[in-house]
Amino acid sequence: MPTLEKEFLERIEKHKGVIFKISKMYMDNFDDQKDLFQEITFQVWKAYPSFEGRSAFSTWLYRIALNTAIVFLKSEKKRSFIKNDEVADFKIKHEDFNDEEELKLQKMYRAINQLNTIDKALIFYYLENYSGKEMAEQLGISEVNARVKLNRAKEKLKELINH
Repeated sequence: MPTLEKEFLERIEKHKGVIFKISKMYMDNFDDQKDLFQEITFQVWKAYPSFEGRSAFSTWLYRIALNTAIVFLKSEKKRSFIKNDEVADFKIKHEDFNDEEELKLQKMYRAINQLNTIDKALIFYYLENYSGKEMAEQLGISEVNARVKLNRAKEKLKELINH
């Protein structure tokens, strides 16, 4: 296996939890989550040769994953039907999406799915312990705006969870 592919697979394995979270946040059912996981992985693989390491891999991955999720969500087909022999078949098991907290998290993910795309991204960054400054940088908005939007998104999420 070439070193670039090996390095990529190791990084994806290390950060697959992020991709699972984004897949759950943007898709309701397991099949769509798997499809989005595959699409994110494919988009990251396509962009990987251009990763220069100026930021942490996780930061770079978040940006591609969120952008891919937003595009995927907006697409009418919701699939790209990847036919590329170079991309490894990333095995996604149902149990990867069903840990012991699944029942508790299902309600939260259903509520998150009802948020708009920016609010979803903010909630994701919040759950990943990003600072207001980091959120602002990722979204290209001011730090004050990011914090205001995050507070509004958290309030919307609370309302949705409680109903």
